[in-house]
Amino acid sequence: MKKKLLAGICMATVLLLSGCGTNEKVSNETSTQVTTAKEIQETTTVAPLVIGDNPSTEEISHEGMIKSKLTGEWVDPEKGNRRPVAIMLNNIKEAIPQSAIEKADIIYEAPVEGGITRLMGIYENFDDLDKIGSVRSSRLYYCYFAKEFDAVYVHWGQAIYAQDLLNSSSIDNLNGLELEGSTFFRSSDRVAPHNGYTSGDRLLAGIEKKGYRKEYPSDYKQKFLFSEEEVTLEDGVSAKKVTPGYAVNQPWFEYQESDGLYYRYQYGTKQVDKETGNQIAYKNIIMQNVDYYDYGDGYYYIYTTGSGKGKYITNGKAIDITWKKDSEFGVTRYYDTSGKEITLNPGKTWVCIIQNAGKVSIE
Repeated sequence: MKKKLLAGICMATVLLLSGCGTNEKVSNETSTQVTTAKEIQETTTVAPLVIGDNPSTEEISHEGMIKSKLTGEWVDPEKGNRRPVAIMLNNIKEAIPQSAIEKADIIYEAPVEGGITRLMGIYENFDDLDKIGSVRSSRLYYCYFAKEFDAVYVHWGQAIYAQDLLNSSSIDNLNGLELEGSTFFRSSDRVAPHNGYTSGDRLLAGIEKKGYRKEYPSDYKQKFLFSEEEVTLEDGVSAKKVTPGYAVNQPWFEYQESDGLYYRYQYGTKQVDKETGNQIAYKNIIMQNVDYYDYGDGYYYIYTTGSGKGKYITNGKAIDITWKKDSEFGVTRYYDTSGKEITLNPGKTWVCIIQNAGKVSIE
């Protein structure tokens, strides 16, 4: 755009100088060119010309925006620079469909007890959400997952094994046991404990009340890397249907080539958002195989540090990966078989924490 504008102005100048003669045709052309250049200047906001400056069409169309640290997509800086919230979401049959699950940028799914799974939705833009949940209790390993995104962790109660960490200064959290009636509320459409919810304005008020930092620190390094080009996994295997192997909800994902997304199913049917009725869908799926042990009272301890294997799935293909995390409050990184850190396609991501990789099915 800048080059065309400069060329138009230069042409206008040449013709204007030529117009000093008596040729009426040239004079008319000069007037037309000058008007065109002037109109362009008046109707177009153009940054000062810099030698070698050649912004892409995408950069121009997203002027003033930044890339999201959660999805790699263009977002308003007010949202993209703000700390996200990580909300524990009930996932048993009596508590579905969940409200506002469609708006989560990242979902973590892991076993809790009795073969059921619980979800943690990580939200960047949650201001306008009137009902999120239902919100359930914390597990220790979810605290570590939330910490990797510098998120304010949102839960209603906790297993005893998470209590010391939640009571420390190591993780900023909002607890329904403490903040019911302000940050959290009960609905009348379900029975307790499946009727505990929060909302965008209540979350903001809770963060303000607790005095938590509201933006990422200046030295924050985001967990996921996102590719500038479409990731196709040409060397991967076909992955049109992905089944994590969880025993109770028995979920699976189906790939749709029309939009390049994986649509989620569980309990034998589509998983939808209660508020919109839309089926939830994701661009990326990560399977992270973990070691664990059973406390003996129904609760698990899942190891989040160390290393292990897994899968990265996008655009109808899957590849083998390894994951590594060096310290308790470190960040998990994912690598392909050549040892290079993987880059994800921009979009939403679902992370499955897998206790038994033998039950995973990729078709």
